[in-house]
Amino acid sequence: MKLNLSKFSLIFLVALLLVAPWFFYPIFLMKILCFALFASAFNLLLGYTGLLSFGHAAFLGGAGYICGYLIRDLGLSPEIGLLGGTLFASGLGVVMGGLAIRRQGIYFAMITMALAQMLYFVFLQAPFTGGEDGMQGIPRGVFLGVLDLQNDKKMYYLVLAFFLFVTALISRVISSPFGKILFAIKENEPRAISLGYEVDRFKLIAFILSGALAGLAGSLQALFMGFETLSDAHWSMSGLVILMTLVGGVGTLLGPIIGAIVITVLEHKVGDIGNWIFSVTNIEWFRTLGESVTIVTGFIFVLCVMSFRKGIVGEVLSKLKNKHN
Repeated sequence: MKLNLSKFSLIFLVALLLVAPWFFYPIFLMKILCFALFASAFNLLLGYTGLLSFGHAAFLGGAGYICGYLIRDLGLSPEIGLLGGTLFASGLGVVMGGLAIRRQGIYFAMITMALAQMLYFVFLQAPFTGGEDGMQGIPRGVFLGVLDLQNDKKMYYLVLAFFLFVTALISRVISSPFGKILFAIKENEPRAISLGYEVDRFKLIAFILSGALAGLAGSLQALFMGFETLSDAHWSMSGLVILMTLVGGVGTLLGPIIGAIVITVLEHKVGDIGNWIFSVTNIEWFRTLGESVTIVTGFIFVLCVMSFRKGIVGEVLSKLKNKHN
């Protein structure tokens, strides 16, 4: 009997995540989970629908600002803030998708990027965002009136619950008839049109769903971090989520999660890794590795593109499939 590697890997990953806050800093783990959620949402659009968006930072940053405004400025509960941020991202998905969805390829990517940058400058000027200083002092509060989110471990398990829910939702979507239609559109859009499917409607629904889930990631991040900054809405964040998805494996359930872990750990721990290598090799360059994060991540990206064309998870699954055949 063949073992389903993906399901086994997911079970193993969940088990690790459940015990992780007892061994690692919960804030860092929550950041990884939010980026994994963000990358999974983006992968739903790129990996299963074939649409490359350069504007997904608008959903992450926009939802974070709206969530923070509802909780900090209006005094609403954290669950309302999360819901408000997600709904804002959904509405933004309707607008952006409605304007961009009729274009393909580079034109679609450039329209989404332009719209996202327009929103970035809105947040730069808006009075409630704090401009370049960011929105500070977002309180965590009490979730549903019973869960005190001031405790980092309780906050972590709430983020983990949302992450697992979204992962299960994406898994259900891609295995449903709707998901099969999205895959057909990605593989051969003219044929899908000839079969009678309203391609633009399906792509718009996928865009809205992807934006909503990315907005949930942004809302959660603003809640546990206690602040929101312009960097989350900048085009470079859209580039970062593309990098995470490509490194992990486009069109796989686990790929964006693994990619988010790899890139986030590199961004935050590359300095520590460099100091350790320096202590072993005594090569001076490694001691300044923390100042060269972009160079290291760029090198990892080039290495993955050259050696792992399908991403880390994609290559592993491909080799196992060939081995069984």
